[in-house]
Amino acid sequence: MEQKNILFVINPISGGKKKTAFNSKVLEVLDLKKFKPTFQQTSRAGHAYELGKMAVEEQYDAVVAVGGDGTINELGAALIGSNIPLGIIPEGSGNGLALYLGIPMNETAAIKRLNRFETAGVDCGIVNGKPFFNIAGLGFDASVSDRFANDSIRGPIGYLRSAINVISNYKPCKYELTIDGQHYEREAFMISVANSPQYGNNAYIAPNASVNDGLLDVCIVHKFPLYILPMMVFHLFNRSADQSEYVEIIPGRDILIKRVDDGPIHVDGEPIALAGNLHIQVQPNALNIIC
Repeated sequence: MEQKNILFVINPISGGKKKTAFNSKVLEVLDLKKFKPTFQQTSRAGHAYELGKMAVEEQYDAVVAVGGDGTINELGAALIGSNIPLGIIPEGSGNGLALYLGIPMNETAAIKRLNRFETAGVDCGIVNGKPFFNIAGLGFDASVSDRFANDSIRGPIGYLRSAINVISNYKPCKYELTIDGQHYEREAFMISVANSPQYGNNAYIAPNASVNDGLLDVCIVHKFPLYILPMMVFHLFNRSADQSEYVEIIPGRDILIKRVDDGPIHVDGEPIALAGNLHIQVQPNALNIIC
């Protein structure tokens, strides 16, 4: 049986986890009769995308993201339009997409899962030409992502610290939305456009979202009094955000968001600067995932 060439792309700083022993763990756990592994480490933003494109050119049989949703985003964007599937070893701060797909959080178990080499197609969202596979957002969560990206502390603790620092001064914004031709005007704390249900760490913003239904869930979190915050957090972790009177969820395929003020947005947890209006569409069955 001919070995499949598989490229592991390792983000050495994702999730604040050391990965110095990762290569040897793969050689120990991966079925080396089936697979021939190659390892590359990322060194900067955008590097995973470049390595993904290289894998397409060199016709690898699979690429594996060893990192979080940001690493998955870059590699997935590079693999769209190819037949090369993406594997995931969850090593991020939130691991939202991996949790939804049922990929083990344990490193050894996740590597073992690759041996089955079973794949499934997933949708992706496109915001102003930029793909996302989990969640894109603007407002409060984008401001938190922007601050977290510049924080020296990684992992859930760093993210929580960023959220606490941002919320004390954050003001809701006004938006105009057009979702599949329907017009809405909202003052919102934040707007998340979800392909999968959760940000990560089992915080569910869109409990009924699915990566293979050809839809995106537009989650509008309305302005709410600060004393409600503990209940909002409860809803997130109880998978009941859609039951809150302050949360409105509208599914759609073609979404236009006009905002009064420019600000950061996040794409799979990574902040990017996009000025002006946001045009978001869904691309069904855009990527194969090893799950």
